[in-house]
Amino acid sequence: MFTLPASVRVVLATEPVDMRKSIDGLMALVRTAWGEDVYSGHLFAFVSRRGDRIKVLTWSRGGFVLLYKRLETGRFRLPRVEAEAKAVQLDSTQLAMLLDGIDVAEVKRQPAWTPPGRTGS
Repeated sequence: MFTLPASVRVVLATEPVDMRKSIDGLMALVRTAWGEDVYSGHLFAFVSRRGDRIKVLTWSRGGFVLLYKRLETGRFRLPRVEAEAKAVQLDSTQLAMLLDGIDVAEVKRQPAWTPPGRTGS
């Protein structure tokens, strides 16, 4: 498990991506398909057509970092997304669960605790 600052977004592609794409190819997808700044420090995740491989691209301290994970058995369990969405935003916990093979769509989160006398937002 890893912890990311709240300011770091995790963006997951909803369509499968050719895993032969390198950093430059993935950068082009982030820029053109999503209109995102690849130098923002946010994490951009891409899953293979078979669903057994994932790449996560980010910018860090003057260079790109590319995390690549291949499952020996099974597939990554992607969250449910709207049909027309090109990408979906995850939080760091959801990304960690995705990388660990946990089905994010089936996990139920408890409501956030609020101090007495305050209404939840």
